[in-house]
Amino acid sequence: MFHKIKSVSPLCDYRLSVQFSRGVTKIYDVKPLFDKIPSFRALINNNEEFYNVSVDVGGYGIVWNDELDLSCDELWENSKTVATPFDGLMAFSDATELWGLNESTLRKAIAYGKLVNGVDVCKFGKQWVVSVEAMKREYGASVE
Repeated sequence: MFHKIKSVSPLCDYRLSVQFSRGVTKIYDVKPLFDKIPSFRALINNNEEFYNVSVDVGGYGIVWNDELDLSCDELWENSKTVATPFDGLMAFSDATELWGLNESTLRKAIAYGKLVNGVDVCKFGKQWVVSVEAMKREYGASVE
């Protein structure tokens, strides 16, 4: 199973904050890779390069350059989950992909009261977010 990445933010001491599309945030420590994988030593004392990390196309990993990258599975399995105020929330686009639905299905669920605005879902600007628990309650386990 892929654990799709939504965003990555570099932190001090060679750590990364990784937000997954399932509404989970984890902290990954890059330092152990310096001994395991020699190419990662290029990040030591090169803050500009380390802070230049980004999510790979499709969200299946992160990249620094053509030689340095990490898979979503590595980040998921070897990082520590941290609590944030946004845990368990996901964008409609992520929810529809994970559950194999159309966004119109979720919008209709709000209109019919199946998903309650302010309880199960909330709109921030133009973006709707939904709780993972509401998705599980109404649509069962995700297909991914």
